[in-house]
Amino acid sequence: MRIARFTTGDEPLFGIVTGDLDEYGQPDPDAQVVALAGDPIYAGVNPIDQTYRFEDVKLLAPVIPRSKVVAIGKNYADHVAEMKNVTGGEAPTEPMFFLKPNTSVIGPRDAIVYPPQSENVHFEGELAIVIGRICKDVPAERAAEVIYGWTIANDVSARDLQVADKQWSRAKGFDTFCPLGPWIDTDLTLEDVKNGLRVQTFLEGDLKQDGNTRDLLFDVPAIIAHVTAAMTLLPGDVILTGTPAGVGPMQPGQEVEVSIERLGALTNMVVKK
Repeated sequence: MRIARFTTGDEPLFGIVTGDLDEYGQPDPDAQVVALAGDPIYAGVNPIDQTYRFEDVKLLAPVIPRSKVVAIGKNYADHVAEMKNVTGGEAPTEPMFFLKPNTSVIGPRDAIVYPPQSENVHFEGELAIVIGRICKDVPAERAAEVIYGWTIANDVSARDLQVADKQWSRAKGFDTFCPLGPWIDTDLTLEDVKNGLRVQTFLEGDLKQDGNTRDLLFDVPAIIAHVTAAMTLLPGDVILTGTPAGVGPMQPGQEVEVSIERLGALTNMVVKK
Protein backbone atom coordinates (compact mmCIF):
# COMPACT_ATOMS: atom_id res chain seq x y z
CA MET A 1 0.00 0.00 0.00
CA ARG A 2 1.30 3.48 -0.92
CA ILE A 3 0.09 6.15 1.51
CA ALA A 4 0.43 9.73 0.36
CA ARG A 5 -0.24 13.09 1.94
CA PHE A 6 -1.69 15.46 -0.62
CA THR A 7 -3.76 18.54 -1.34
CA THR A 8 -6.16 19.65 -4.03
CA GLY A 9 -5.85 23.25 -2.93
CA ASP A 10 -7.59 22.88 0.42
CA GLU A 11 -6.45 21.31 3.68
CA PRO A 12 -3.96 18.41 3.41
CA LEU A 13 -5.42 14.91 3.23
CA PHE A 14 -4.00 11.41 3.42
CA GLY A 15 -4.81 8.82 0.78
CA ILE A 16 -3.93 5.52 -0.85
CA VAL A 17 -2.29 5.76 -4.28
CA THR A 18 -3.57 3.03 -6.58
CA GLY A 19 -2.04 1.59 -9.75
CA ASP A 20 1.34 0.24 -10.78
CA LEU A 21 4.55 2.24 -11.16
CA ASP A 22 6.23 2.74 -14.54
CA GLU A 23 9.96 2.44 -15.16
CA TYR A 24 10.44 6.01 -13.91
CA GLY A 25 8.71 5.35 -10.60
CA GLN A 26 5.52 7.18 -11.54
CA PRO A 27 1.97 5.78 -11.18
CA ASP A 28 0.22 4.65 -14.36
CA PRO A 29 -2.13 7.09 -16.17
CA ASP A 30 -5.22 5.61 -14.53
CA ALA A 31 -3.87 5.96 -10.98
CA GLN A 32 -6.17 7.38 -8.35
CA VAL A 33 -5.85 8.59 -4.77
CA VAL A 34 -8.46 7.26 -2.35
CA ALA A 35 -8.78 9.67 0.57
CA LEU A 36 -8.48 8.48 4.18
CA ALA A 37 -10.08 9.69 7.39
CA GLY A 38 -7.22 11.24 9.37
CA ASP A 39 -3.55 10.37 9.62
CA PRO A 40 -3.30 6.59 9.14
CA ILE A 41 -0.32 6.30 11.49
CA TYR A 42 -2.61 7.35 14.32
CA ALA A 43 -6.14 6.63 13.07
CA GLY A 44 -5.60 3.50 10.98
CA VAL A 45 -6.41 3.10 7.28
CA ASN A 46 -10.03 4.18 6.93
CA PRO A 47 -11.00 5.10 3.33
CA ILE A 48 -13.73 7.69 2.84
CA ASP A 49 -15.94 8.37 -0.16
CA GLN A 50 -13.53 10.75 -1.90
CA THR A 51 -11.39 9.68 -4.85
CA TYR A 52 -9.14 11.88 -6.97
CA ARG A 53 -7.18 11.40 -10.16
CA PHE A 54 -3.52 11.21 -9.26
CA GLU A 55 -2.67 13.88 -11.84
CA ASP A 56 -5.06 16.32 -10.13
CA VAL A 57 -3.42 16.30 -6.70
CA LYS A 58 -0.25 17.86 -5.35
CA LEU A 59 1.79 15.49 -3.23
CA LEU A 60 3.14 16.78 0.06
CA ALA A 61 5.75 15.30 2.37
CA PRO A 62 4.12 11.97 3.32
CA VAL A 63 4.93 12.53 6.98
CA ILE A 64 5.93 15.51 9.11
CA PRO A 65 7.87 14.00 12.02
CA ARG A 66 6.35 15.01 15.35
CA SER A 67 9.77 15.18 16.97
CA LYS A 68 12.78 14.36 14.80
CA VAL A 69 14.55 12.98 11.78
CA VAL A 70 17.42 10.67 12.73
CA ALA A 71 20.07 10.35 10.03
CA ILE A 72 22.73 7.65 9.84
CA GLY A 73 26.14 8.78 8.62
CA LYS A 74 28.81 6.83 6.79
CA ASN A 75 26.75 3.67 6.27
CA TYR A 76 28.09 2.61 2.86
CA ALA A 77 31.77 1.68 2.51
CA ASP A 78 32.12 3.44 -0.84
CA HIS A 79 30.76 6.68 0.63
CA VAL A 80 33.11 6.40 3.61
CA ALA A 81 35.99 6.14 1.14
CA GLU A 82 34.92 9.14 -0.94
CA MET A 83 34.48 11.31 2.16
CA LYS A 84 37.75 10.37 3.85
CA ASN A 85 39.56 13.48 2.63
CA VAL A 86 36.54 15.70 3.30
CA THR A 87 35.23 14.81 6.76
CA GLY A 88 37.94 12.29 7.63
CA GLY A 89 37.73 9.07 9.56
CA GLU A 90 37.35 5.37 8.86
CA ALA A 91 34.17 3.34 8.69
CA PRO A 92 32.39 3.54 12.08
CA THR A 93 32.33 0.52 14.36
CA GLU A 94 28.69 1.17 15.29
CA PRO A 95 25.95 3.22 13.63
CA MET A 96 26.79 6.93 13.71
CA PHE A 97 23.77 9.20 13.82
CA PHE A 98 22.79 12.84 13.99
CA LEU A 99 19.50 14.76 14.00
CA LYS A 100 17.82 16.89 11.38
CA PRO A 101 14.99 19.17 12.58
CA ASN A 102 11.48 18.47 11.39
CA THR A 103 11.47 21.99 9.94
CA SER A 104 13.91 20.74 7.29
CA VAL A 105 11.25 18.44 5.79
CA ILE A 106 9.67 19.29 2.43
CA GLY A 107 7.76 17.20 -0.09
CA PRO A 108 7.97 16.19 -3.75
CA ARG A 109 8.44 19.08 -6.18
CA ASP A 110 9.03 21.51 -3.31
CA ALA A 111 12.08 23.73 -3.66
CA ILE A 112 15.40 23.06 -1.96
CA VAL A 113 16.57 26.54 -0.97
CA TYR A 114 20.30 27.16 -1.45
CA PRO A 115 21.36 29.13 1.64
CA PRO A 116 23.61 32.19 1.22
CA GLN A 117 25.90 30.87 3.97
CA SER A 118 27.08 28.02 1.72
CA GLU A 119 28.84 27.66 -1.60
CA ASN A 120 28.82 23.85 -1.76
CA VAL A 121 25.42 22.19 -1.26
CA HIS A 122 25.28 18.45 -1.98
CA PHE A 123 22.58 15.85 -2.65
CA GLU A 124 22.51 12.54 -0.76
CA GLY A 125 19.87 10.02 -1.84
CA GLU A 126 18.73 7.64 0.91
CA LEU A 127 16.19 5.03 1.91
CA ALA A 128 14.11 6.25 4.87
CA ILE A 129 12.21 4.39 7.60
CA VAL A 130 8.96 5.76 9.02
CA ILE A 131 8.36 4.75 12.63
CA GLY A 132 4.85 3.60 13.53
CA ARG A 133 4.77 3.44 17.32
CA ILE A 134 6.41 4.79 20.46
CA CYS A 135 9.48 2.67 21.05
CA LYS A 136 12.57 2.47 23.23
CA ASP A 137 15.28 -0.19 23.59
CA VAL A 138 14.05 -2.21 20.62
CA PRO A 139 16.08 -5.41 20.11
CA ALA A 140 17.18 -5.96 16.53
CA GLU A 141 15.01 -9.06 16.17
CA ARG A 142 11.89 -6.97 16.90
CA ALA A 143 12.70 -4.04 14.59
CA ALA A 144 9.93 -4.93 12.12
CA GLU A 145 7.32 -4.32 14.85
CA VAL A 146 8.06 -0.58 15.00
CA ILE A 147 8.35 0.15 11.26
CA TYR A 148 5.26 1.70 9.70
CA GLY A 149 6.70 1.93 6.20
CA TRP A 150 9.39 3.25 3.89
CA THR A 151 9.97 6.37 1.85
CA ILE A 152 12.70 8.20 -0.06
CA ALA A 153 14.87 10.98 1.36
CA ASN A 154 17.46 13.46 0.19
CA ASP A 155 19.83 14.33 3.05
CA VAL A 156 20.81 17.72 1.62
CA SER A 157 24.12 18.90 3.07
CA ALA A 158 26.07 22.16 2.99
CA ARG A 159 29.43 20.44 2.68
CA ASP A 160 31.59 23.50 3.28
CA LEU A 161 29.76 24.26 6.53
CA GLN A 162 30.02 20.62 7.58
CA VAL A 163 33.79 20.88 7.29
CA ALA A 164 34.06 24.35 8.83
CA ASP A 165 31.80 23.64 11.81
CA LYS A 166 33.41 20.30 12.64
CA GLN A 167 29.87 19.01 13.36
CA TRP A 168 26.85 18.51 11.17
CA SER A 169 23.81 20.17 12.72
CA ARG A 170 23.85 23.45 10.79
CA ALA A 171 25.16 21.92 7.56
CA LYS A 172 22.32 19.42 7.38
CA GLY A 173 19.61 21.28 9.29
CA PHE A 174 18.62 24.19 7.07
CA ASP A 175 14.97 24.58 6.18
CA THR A 176 14.20 22.47 3.04
CA PHE A 177 17.23 20.20 3.59
CA CYS A 178 15.19 17.00 4.07
CA PRO A 179 12.95 16.26 1.08
CA LEU A 180 10.76 13.19 1.73
CA GLY A 181 8.37 11.32 -0.56
CA PRO A 182 6.61 10.66 -2.74
CA TRP A 183 4.64 8.39 -0.36
CA ILE A 184 5.04 5.79 2.38
CA ASP A 185 5.18 2.21 1.16
CA THR A 186 3.87 -0.21 3.79
CA ASP A 187 4.42 -3.41 1.79
CA LEU A 188 8.21 -3.49 1.60
CA THR A 189 9.87 -5.71 4.19
CA LEU A 190 13.18 -5.91 6.00
CA GLU A 191 13.97 -8.90 3.79
CA ASP A 192 13.43 -6.76 0.67
CA VAL A 193 15.90 -4.19 1.98
CA LYS A 194 18.41 -6.88 2.94
CA ASN A 195 18.15 -8.56 -0.48
CA GLY A 196 18.74 -5.21 -2.11
CA LEU A 197 16.92 -2.15 -3.42
CA ARG A 198 18.73 0.00 -5.98
CA VAL A 199 19.27 3.61 -4.80
CA GLN A 200 19.99 6.16 -7.54
CA THR A 201 20.31 9.92 -7.69
CA PHE A 202 20.06 11.93 -10.89
CA LEU A 203 21.09 15.56 -11.34
CA GLU A 204 19.55 17.16 -14.43
CA GLY A 205 18.90 13.61 -15.66
CA ASP A 206 22.54 12.48 -15.26
CA LEU A 207 23.13 9.48 -12.98
CA LYS A 208 25.31 10.51 -10.02
CA GLN A 209 24.68 7.87 -7.35
CA ASP A 210 24.01 4.19 -7.99
CA GLY A 211 24.03 2.10 -4.83
CA ASN A 212 22.13 -0.79 -3.29
CA THR A 213 20.71 -1.31 0.19
CA ARG A 214 22.32 -4.75 0.37
CA ASP A 215 25.58 -2.83 0.90
CA LEU A 216 24.54 -1.05 4.09
CA LEU A 217 27.31 -1.40 6.66
CA PHE A 218 24.69 -1.54 9.42
CA ASP A 219 21.36 -3.05 8.48
CA VAL A 220 18.01 -1.62 9.49
CA PRO A 221 17.49 -3.81 12.60
CA ALA A 222 20.94 -2.79 13.88
CA ILE A 223 20.15 0.88 13.22
CA ILE A 224 16.83 0.77 15.07
CA ALA A 225 18.34 -1.10 18.02
CA HIS A 226 21.22 1.39 18.27
CA VAL A 227 19.08 4.53 17.98
CA THR A 228 16.41 3.36 20.42
CA ALA A 229 19.05 2.40 22.95
CA ALA A 230 19.75 6.13 23.17
CA MET A 231 16.39 7.80 22.62
CA THR A 232 12.68 7.19 22.36
CA LEU A 233 11.21 7.25 18.87
CA LEU A 234 7.68 8.53 18.33
CA PRO A 235 5.11 7.63 15.67
CA GLY A 236 5.99 9.51 12.50
CA ASP A 237 9.66 9.91 13.33
CA VAL A 238 11.91 9.18 10.35
CA ILE A 239 15.29 7.45 10.14
CA LEU A 240 17.51 8.04 7.10
CA THR A 241 19.68 4.97 6.53
CA GLY A 242 22.71 6.55 4.85
CA THR A 243 23.83 7.39 1.33
CA PRO A 244 25.97 5.50 -1.20
CA ALA A 245 28.94 6.98 -3.04
CA GLY A 246 28.54 9.66 -5.68
CA VAL A 247 27.40 12.61 -3.60
CA GLY A 248 28.13 15.94 -5.20
CA PRO A 249 27.18 19.58 -5.61
CA MET A 250 23.98 20.96 -7.05
CA GLN A 251 23.23 24.52 -8.09
CA PRO A 252 20.17 26.77 -8.16
CA GLY A 253 18.13 25.99 -11.25
CA GLN A 254 19.01 22.30 -11.26
CA GLU A 255 16.62 19.40 -10.69
CA VAL A 256 17.60 16.48 -8.46
CA GLU A 257 15.79 13.15 -8.38
CA VAL A 258 16.29 10.28 -5.95
CA SER A 259 14.91 6.97 -7.19
CA ILE A 260 14.64 3.76 -5.18
CA GLU A 261 13.59 0.46 -6.69
CA ARG A 262 9.94 -0.42 -5.94
CA LEU A 263 9.47 2.84 -4.01
CA GLY A 264 9.27 5.42 -6.78
CA ALA A 265 11.07 8.72 -7.30
CA LEU A 266 11.45 11.96 -5.33
CA THR A 267 12.13 15.06 -7.41
CA ASN A 268 13.01 18.59 -6.24
CA MET A 269 14.29 21.77 -7.83
CA VAL A 270 17.12 23.79 -6.27
CA VAL A 271 16.48 27.53 -5.97
CA LYS A 272 18.45 30.50 -4.72
CA LYS A 273 17.16 32.13 -1.55
